[in-house]
Amino acid sequence: MLEEMFPRDHARLLSLRLLGSHLEGLSVSLRAQRYPYPVIRLRVVQASRAEALLRAQRVRRLCEVSVARFLSFAPCCPHRPRRSQRRVYLAALIRSLARYLDGIGALAHPEPTPQESLVAAYCLHLKTVRGLVSGTTATHAATVAEFLATIDYDGDPQRLRALESAEIESFVRSAGARLCRASLQHTVARLRSFLRFLTARGQIRPGLDSQVDAPRVYRGEKLPRSLPWESVRALLASIDRTTGKGRRDYAMFLLAASYGLRASEIVALRLDDIRWREDTIEVDRPKTKSPIVLPLTQEVGAALADYLRHGRPEQPFREVFLRVPAPVGPLRPSAVTGAFRTWAERAGIVLPVQGPHCLRHSLAVHLLRRCAELGTIGSLLGHAGTESTCVYLRLKVEDLRDAALDLPQEVRS
Repeated sequence: MLEEMFPRDHARLLSLRLLGSHLEGLSVSLRAQRYPYPVIRLRVVQASRAEALLRAQRVRRLCEVSVARFLSFAPCCPHRPRRSQRRVYLAALIRSLARYLDGIGALAHPEPTPQESLVAAYCLHLKTVRGLVSGTTATHAATVAEFLATIDYDGDPQRLRALESAEIESFVRSAGARLCRASLQHTVARLRSFLRFLTARGQIRPGLDSQVDAPRVYRGEKLPRSLPWESVRALLASIDRTTGKGRRDYAMFLLAASYGLRASEIVALRLDDIRWREDTIEVDRPKTKSPIVLPLTQEVGAALADYLRHGRPEQPFREVFLRVPAPVGPLRPSAVTGAFRTWAERAGIVLPVQGPHCLRHSLAVHLLRRCAELGTIGSLLGHAGTESTCVYLRLKVEDLRDAALDLPQEVRS
C-alpha cells in the first residue's frame, strides 16, 4: 500500500530507523478504519518530520517511550490556515501512530504511579462493592484524580496520613470557583465517598468526610428543561435525510423523542435489540439495571430501516449507530450531543440546555398534557419510583390554572 501511495519515495520512508518498519502497517490500519487515501497520504508524508522530532528528544527505541510521552511530541497547531497545515498533519500522524503502536505493543507501559494505583483501587471498589456503572465510576475517578493531584500525592504518598480538613476545603473552594451549586454538590459527594474509602483502608484519620460542607440545593428549585412539542417536531423536520449522517441523526433523535432515551442508551443500542418480527425494541436502562421492551412504532421502524439500509457503513460492529467520519466505530454520547446542537442551530431553536436530554423532558411533558398516567410515563422513562416522575407535574401549567381559586371581589377592584 505504501508503494502505491508513494511510488518514488516509499523506499526513503521505509528506511526511517524508528518509524519506517511501521508505516506500512499504519497505512493498512488507517484504511481499514475508512480513512480516505488522500488523508492517509497527507499523514504518512510527515513521517520524516516525526522521525526528526523523536531523534531530537533522544528517542533510540520505541519500546522505551510511553503512550503519553509519544503524544507529547505532537506540535500545537495555531489557527493559521496555510502556515499550520503541515503541523496539523504532523500532529495527526503522531496521534495515529500512538494508537497503532500501542495496539501492537510497540510502546512502553510504565509502572502506574501511586496516584494511578490508588484511583484504580477505588474504581474497583466502586464497581464490585457499590455496583456503580462505568460512567459513574469514571466521573468519580476524575474527581479523585484532581484531588490527589492538588495535594501532590505522587510527590509524597504518605501525606494522606497527615491530611487536614483545611486542605480538603481548599480543594472544594477551587472547584466552587468554576462549578455551579448543583455540580459542586456532586463533587463534594464524590469526595466524601473517596474519603470514607480511605478511612476504611486506614490511610486517613476518621471523620474527615463529615467535615466537608456542600452547598444547599433545594429540590424543585428549577423546572425541567423541556421544549414545546412543536419545536421537537420542527427539529426532526429540519434534519436532512438525504445523507447518511442525516438518516442516522434523524433515527437517533426520533428514538429520544418517542421513547425518552438518554444519549448513553442510544449509543448502546445494538442490532440484536431491534426485533423486527415482533415489532419491539429492547433498551438497556443503566440506572435501573434492567432492560425494557418497547413497541417499535411504524415511524421509528421506518427511520431505523432507512438508516440501516442506506446510511450505516458496512462494518462488523453490532452497535446500531456508527461514526460517519473516520475512524469508523460506535458513537459516544458526546457525539449525540454535538449532532443535536448542530441540527437545533440549523432549525433556529433556542435550547434550554445544550444537549438532547431536553427531548426526554419534552416527551414527559407532552404525555402529561395528553393525560397519560404518571406510572406509565415513569415506566417509559425508566424511573425507579414515581417521585422522579412527579417533577414534571410542575410543568402542567394549564391544569394548575384550572385548579386555581378565583380572586375575591375586593382584591379585583
